[in-house]
Amino acid sequence: MLADVNNSLNHLMGNREIISNNTFARQKSVERIAEARLPTETGEFSIIGYRSLISEEEFIVLTCGSLQSEKPTLVRIHSQCLTGDVFGSTKCDCGQQLRAAMKLIAEENCGVIVYQQQEGRGIGIINKIRAYALQDAGADTIEANERLGLEVDSRRYEQCAEILLDLGLRRVRLMSNNPEKIRSVKNCGLEITERVPLAIKFHSALRGYLKTKREEMGHLISLPQKSEEGGQPGFFEGLQKTIAEKISFIFGTIT
Repeated sequence: MLADVNNSLNHLMGNREIISNNTFARQKSVERIAEARLPTETGEFSIIGYRSLISEEEFIVLTCGSLQSEKPTLVRIHSQCLTGDVFGSTKCDCGQQLRAAMKLIAEENCGVIVYQQQEGRGIGIINKIRAYALQDAGADTIEANERLGLEVDSRRYEQCAEILLDLGLRRVRLMSNNPEKIRSVKNCGLEITERVPLAIKFHSALRGYLKTKREEMGHLISLPQKSEEGGQPGFFEGLQKTIAEKISFIFGTIT
C-alpha cells in the first residue's frame, strides 16, 4: 500500500506549481474529517482527524493554543510507534520524543503534532516485530530491514506538510533530528525558523540504535559519554547545538 501512496505522491508533486511566496499549489490530497477537545495529563489539546484522498492513511493532529501564520510555531511530525508510544519500549526513543514534544507545546500553550500512520519507518507493525527479532540476534535497525527485503525508510512527509498549511501555518519551529524530514517540510513551502532539540532520558539500550541512526541515516544526534549512561537525562538530539544556538536555521548547510 505504501508503494501506491508514494507513487500517488510523486504524481501529485510532479504536478505542483511553485509560486512567488515560496509555497506551492497542488492538487489537494488530504481532507479534515473531525475535531474535538482532548484534555490530557500534559495539557489541553484539540484533536483533529484528517484522511488521505489518495490512500487509506489517516492522520491524527494535536493542536494547542491559537495558531498564527506568521508566528513561528512549535511543530512535530511524529511517525506512529506502537511499541514506543504505547508500550514504552526502550529499543527506541519514539515514545519519549512524543511526550517531550507534548510537554514543550503545553508549556508554550501553542503548537502542533502531526501523527502519521507509518509504523516502523513505513514497514508496519508485523514486519517491525520481525525486524525486532533480527535485532535481538545482533542486526542493527538498518540490517534488519534489509534482511527482510524491506526499505530502510519509506516514509513521506508531503501530506503532513499539507496538513500544517491547512492549519494556517507558514513558519515553524520543527522538533526533529531527521534531515530528510526537515528538507521535505521546507520543500513543501513552510519556513523552518528553528530546529528544536528534544530532551530524553538516555539509557544504554538506546546507544546502538541511536548510533546507527546518526552514522548510517544522517540524523542529528549526539550520544553522551558512557559515564553518563544508566538512566541519566541526556540532551542527545542535536547536542552539538547549544541552547544559545536556537536561532534561525540555514538549511543549505544540512547534508
